Amino acid sequence: MTAKMNTIVRQDLESITASGIIDWKRFENKTVLVSGASGMLPSYMVETLLFLNEKFGYNVKVIALVRNLDKARKVFAAHAGDPRLAFLVQDVALPVECEGKVDFVIHAASQAAPSYYGVDPVGTFKANTLGTVNMLELAKEKGVEGFLYFSTGSVYGNVPGETVLLDETMAGSVNCLEVRNCYAESKRAGENACVCYHYQYKVPAKMVRIFHTFGPNVNLADGRVFSDFCRNILDGQDIVLKSDGSAKRCFLYVADAVIAFFKVLLDGEPATAYNVGGDEQHEISIRDLSEMLVGMYPEKRLKVIYDINENDLTYSKMRTPQQRVLADLARIRSLGWEQRFSVRECFDRTIRAIAQNRT
Repeated sequence: MTAKMNTIVRQDLESITASGIIDWKRFENKTVLVSGASGMLPSYMVETLLFLNEKFGYNVKVIALVRNLDKARKVFAAHAGDPRLAFLVQDVALPVECEGKVDFVIHAASQAAPSYYGVDPVGTFKANTLGTVNMLELAKEKGVEGFLYFSTGSVYGNVPGETVLLDETMAGSVNCLEVRNCYAESKRAGENACVCYHYQYKVPAKMVRIFHTFGPNVNLADGRVFSDFCRNILDGQDIVLKSDGSAKRCFLYVADAVIAFFKVLLDGEPATAYNVGGDEQHEISIRDLSEMLVGMYPEKRLKVIYDINENDLTYSKMRTPQQRVLADLARIRSLGWEQRFSVRECFDRTIRAIAQNRT
């Protein structure tokens, strides 16, 4: 029996497909291959493409490249038995073979959570380098209409200054001799692979550099601040800060991000990167965010606890040297995109969706 779709997710899909900046009809009768399809962000792209079939009858076929079939079936349980969703099970770091036509490729397979960098740096590096080349080779072979590469704001590396506005022309420093930079450095290499394949083979590869984005499919154990805070609220735990919480960040909800991703895939310039993240209007300090969250759920009687140890320099507790990191969003805005959901709505919708899945 097909599982019922989460109501928050369904509302998001209605909102995404109602976006007036995207010509969704361009996906009619097309096949889209998505690597890392069961991940937090790409799974929403898969859901959106399948929702086009339900809403408009567009007959979009999705090939979901995944490593763990059981996990993928759980993520897409609402689509069990749908002939327009096919699974391709393999490691993206190995050559990808796919029969039949492929019109669009979205390469999102990656170990993005910092918890992986210290335990599987090689796997992290391979997905972003060998995996990207393999997906670009497939795109070249199939003559695709569009190729989208999931990159990251981490490619900017260390940029001097406490307040940093990052635009796509900037290039900070990344120490390639530090193992924890396996993610940032390999994402940079993946971007260059996209540029090379466009230059030499005309593969229409575009890149999105993603900042602090999350939603209902977030992995609560991945160690990122938004994951930790959502888990704290859901499990009735006090929020423990390992710093004074003065660092400021911008957060973006997955429904807003997915519109940006599809817009870049369809209408972005090849060999070009686009920042995708929360705008300055929605910036909030980690301290204010934690206080806001405990205040949203007074019935849980939670509080914010500060556990600061200046002598503890383990990677997971190191304070960022940059108090404010802002993505310059002028380029993605030039395509007509704007953020719609506030920080409060980001967390509210995510927490309500996860709570619904738990019942």
